[in-house]
Amino acid sequence: MYWRWEQDPALLVGYGRQQPVSLEARTEGIAHQLRGDNIRFTVYDLATGTPVPAGVATLLPDSSVRTAEYVVMLAPEARGRGLGTSATRLVLDYAFHVTNLRMVWLKVLAPNKAAVRSYEKAGFRAAGALREAGYWLGTVCDEILMDALASEFTGPSVITA
Repeated sequence: MYWRWEQDPALLVGYGRQQPVSLEARTEGIAHQLRGDNIRFTVYDLATGTPVPAGVATLLPDSSVRTAEYVVMLAPEARGRGLGTSATRLVLDYAFHVTNLRMVWLKVLAPNKAAVRSYEKAGFRAAGALREAGYWLGTVCDEILMDALASEFTGPSVITA
């Protein structure tokens, strides 16, 4: 299921990859990731009352400095309904209130305006750019660096409540 999501052309464009990955290579890659210190969450769509897997969100922590990179992927049928924003907000809540991270960061391709808005709604802020570091539909583009700080993450925790 995750591999199918990753092969979606819109996701390939959003990540700036130019080619899909074989099921064998992805199986090997996920096995490697699961052996590491990654913190992975399955995103569920609860719209029908029955939880349906709709994506995955991952924190790639660097415990020596208490930071982590954030990566999220949603199934094509789950996009555009606020699931990514909700999942991202919950992961930040977990990162700051359970894992005790001080900062979470991500990279997003500059033309991916929907993703930038979603990340901003969840608590991320633009921190800079890597100029001409990515590709969007075959055209060179900037990657925006965004971060969220524990000290700025407002509101009560729904994770620890």
